[in-house]
Amino acid sequence: MLTTIQYNSRKLQLDLSKPLDISIPIRASKKNVNAWYIDEPKIEPVKLDDWVGSVAKGADVNFNNIQFNPHAHGTHTECVGHITKEGHSVNKNLKQFFFLAEVVSVAPEPSGDDTIISKAQLQFALGNKKRDAIVIRTLPNMKDKLSKQYSKTNWTYLNEEAVNYLVSKGIKHLLIDLPSVDKEEDGGELKAHKAFWNFNGKLRKDCTITEFIYVPNKVVDGEYLLNLQIAPIENDATPSKPVLFKVLE
Repeated sequence: MLTTIQYNSRKLQLDLSKPLDISIPIRASKKNVNAWYIDEPKIEPVKLDDWVGSVAKGADVNFNNIQFNPHAHGTHTECVGHITKEGHSVNKNLKQFFFLAEVVSVAPEPSGDDTIISKAQLQFALGNKKRDAIVIRTLPNMKDKLSKQYSKTNWTYLNEEAVNYLVSKGIKHLLIDLPSVDKEEDGGELKAHKAFWNFNGKLRKDCTITEFIYVPNKVVDGEYLLNLQIAPIENDATPSKPVLFKVLE
């Protein structure tokens, strides 16, 4: 299903029949991807007196409650409300849903006891390209990212200089296959989040960070149209489903 769309001053040719889903779903399982020291998600039928909301248990419909944390249990998109006293909702602040994106693969660099993604790596990956979004795939890219338990693993993070570079390049939407763009335990400094949203200046309210994605190896580095789909929940973060379409021109 080839189609051509107008994106700013460019015409992009896409095959809409070949979407590339880079989200990790939420499952009621201990094998669900997890971070931040909490239990797995729960999906359970409602119980009202003797009635149980399960067809398997005699009900006419399945009627489940779902308990999860968007930051800990799967792909999620967050706004500046994640780090402000004021209540900013990603559902209200994200008003466009299609963006020109660059997929880049990066092998984290050692930095003391940590591993980081540096400015130099992103400069090499982006060069002179102008993009609204960047999708960062860390290497090696193993399928265990779909079920990994990240708590107390000191995961890779972006250093502040790298994030400042992305902001200077005009990147408004940052997607990464890690639980956070920041170090797991940093004493609450949140340098990467604060740099991306310009925390100490005019807040970049229409900019988002999407964490816990998974970019399959079949997705080659390069230019894509990103459809950033979010759940309509009034919160700093919601579960999301980013989908890529390869630009064919």
